[in-house]
Amino acid sequence: MKIKKTTKSKRIHNRAMILLLSAEGKGITEIARLNVLSEKGVKNIMGRYAAGGVELALYDRHRTGRPPTVTPSDKQRIAAKACTAPPEGRARWTVALLTEAVKKDERLPTTSRESVRQALHLHQIKPWREKMWCIPELNGEYIHRMEDVLDLYERPHNSERPVVCFDEKPIQLLNDGRPTIAAKLGNGVKKKDYEYKRKGTANVFCAVEPKIGRYITKVTKRRKKSDFAKFLNEIAASYPKATKIELVMDNLNTHNESSLTEYYGIDSGNKIWSRFNIHYTPKHASWLNQAEIAIGIYSRQCLGRDRIGTIAKLRARSKAWSKRANKEKIIIGWTFTKMKARQKFKYNVRKKVS
Repeated sequence: MKIKKTTKSKRIHNRAMILLLSAEGKGITEIARLNVLSEKGVKNIMGRYAAGGVELALYDRHRTGRPPTVTPSDKQRIAAKACTAPPEGRARWTVALLTEAVKKDERLPTTSRESVRQALHLHQIKPWREKMWCIPELNGEYIHRMEDVLDLYERPHNSERPVVCFDEKPIQLLNDGRPTIAAKLGNGVKKKDYEYKRKGTANVFCAVEPKIGRYITKVTKRRKKSDFAKFLNEIAASYPKATKIELVMDNLNTHNESSLTEYYGIDSGNKIWSRFNIHYTPKHASWLNQAEIAIGIYSRQCLGRDRIGTIAKLRARSKAWSKRANKEKIIIGWTFTKMKARQKFKYNVRKKVS
């Protein structure tokens, strides 16, 4: 008998060696010594060979094993339990918490943490995770506004009709409780005390022309109609040669023509408003506004984790950031199209606004 080097199982290899040594005339004691097995083990293999040949000697019969204590229906109940509200005082289910609850359920057998984990894995449930859902109802109005904005994003850049996205961000003004210790040679980590002092709030308006990477920011104390009106006037003044500015924004109660007419008067307010062609995003669809991405860039690069305690400091930093961002021309690469929306949400393209 010849043993192949490609044999994977050590157990099969050892059993084959027993048969080979026996065929060479070796005794049970000598085979056990050479193969580092007990004499009883060698006798067992030889007996299996005599009873059923090489196949039975080398390979074990299939064993059904002990029946599982947690049945498929039990796993379904465990998964269903994970979809219910967690106990009072806990924000979400964990495997340990779920195991404790399952053990108290008389309908389920006593089970282990691993069995609970396997049940969750089988049903692809992760109760400790969550996703933000941004489409509460895909109705006709939602589809109409979404496709209007996505159509706008697909247009090539046109300096006479620039596409500008607008949004705002509240800022918490904070001062350090004690002075920050700057990084030094040999100790390259800046140290900041965990205590801070609240200095009120501020607001940052942000407008972006995403296709060319142009940014306009304005820091205000509040977010009133007059503040919105003044910033919209600044946007209009930034595009003196544009025949129409395609403006994307959400439908906040201040984002309308009345904000301008109340602050500038009817004639001046209407004149400024007429510079814009307004595209409102659907309700609960801020993800469609590329100004959200711009604000994210602004927050990471300009604000970071620093504490800014005064509006003057916030204005100076924002002005410097806008200047640098416009110099670098940070373009937003928007890839979500109208066709992708139809594929993603699987809606009827003929659906009209109700």
